[in-house]
Amino acid sequence: MSELRYDGRVAIVTGAGHGLGRQHALELAARGAKVVVNDLGGDRSGVGASAGPAQEVVDEIRKNGGEAVANPDNVATPEGAAAIVQAAVDNFGKVDIVVNNAGILRDKSFKNMSVEEWDGVIAVHLRGSFLVTKAAWPHLRENGYGRIVNTSSPAGLFGNFGQANYSTAKMGLVGFTKTLAHEGAKYDIKANAIAPVAWTRMTEDLLPADFKDQLGVDKVTPLVAYLVHESNPDSGEVYTVGGGRIAKILVAEGPGWGTKDELSVEAVRDNWAAINATEPHIVPRNVGEQMGPLIQQLTS
Repeated sequence: MSELRYDGRVAIVTGAGHGLGRQHALELAARGAKVVVNDLGGDRSGVGASAGPAQEVVDEIRKNGGEAVANPDNVATPEGAAAIVQAAVDNFGKVDIVVNNAGILRDKSFKNMSVEEWDGVIAVHLRGSFLVTKAAWPHLRENGYGRIVNTSSPAGLFGNFGQANYSTAKMGLVGFTKTLAHEGAKYDIKANAIAPVAWTRMTEDLLPADFKDQLGVDKVTPLVAYLVHESNPDSGEVYTVGGGRIAKILVAEGPGWGTKDELSVEAVRDNWAAINATEPHIVPRNVGEQMGPLIQQLTS
C-alpha cells in the first residue's frame, strides 16, 4: 500500500495550537507538507491571546524534521486572515491546502444567550472560515489547485441544547462548503467538511470521560489528511468522523406531495403523512437537481 505524501504542498491549519488542529498540522508535516500553524492562543471561549501554543507545535514539527511557521493572527478579522495566508506565501511561496479548524465555545441556553455570545462564535467559526478561504482563494485559482476542509459538527447537523450560536455556525459551513465545491471545480479546488466527534478541550465537558482514549484526535486526522490529498476525487461532501468510524452525511429530500389544484391549509393537513415521507429519497447535487421534482410537477 503506497504512502500518501504531501511533498511540495503548503498547508494552512487554523486553530492548530491544540487538539484537532494540532494533530492535523503534525500529520501533514510528517508527510512532507510545509505548514502554517495558526492559533490565536486564547482559551476555549476566545479570551486571551498568546503566540505560545502555535510556536510549540512548530517546534515539535521542526524537531521531527518538518517545516513549519507559527502564526498568531485572528481568523475573525480580514487583516488577520490575510496575514495568515501571507505567512504561507512569504515563507513557502504559495498555498495549496486550507484546513479551517479554529473555533471557540460560548454555550448558553437560547433564552440566556447574549448578542455578544452569538456574534463571537459566528465570527470565529463561520466568518473566520470565510475570511481565511477568501484570502487564499485567488492563490488557489491562480495555481489551478486547492484542497479545503471546513470543520462542521454534529451539533450543526442535528442541533444541540445550549449551542444555538455554535450549531448555526457549523451548519452554515455545510452550505459554504457545498458552494465552494461548485465554484472551485473549474480550478481543481475541492472543498469538503467534517463533523468530528473527538475529546478535546472544546468537548471535555460534553463527552463522557470514559471515552477519552477511544475518541482521540488521532482518530479524526486521517480523514482530514485524505480529503486534502491530491488523490481525493470528491468535493462538496460532509463526513462524520470519530472513534475510528467515518460516515458520509447526506442532505436528502423525500418524495414529497404536490397538487396542481389550489393549495390550502386543509390540503397540507390532509397530506401531512405524504409530505413527511422519507422514502424513496433523493440526494440533490445542486439546487437545480433539488428543484427537479417541482419542475416536473409544473410541466406535467
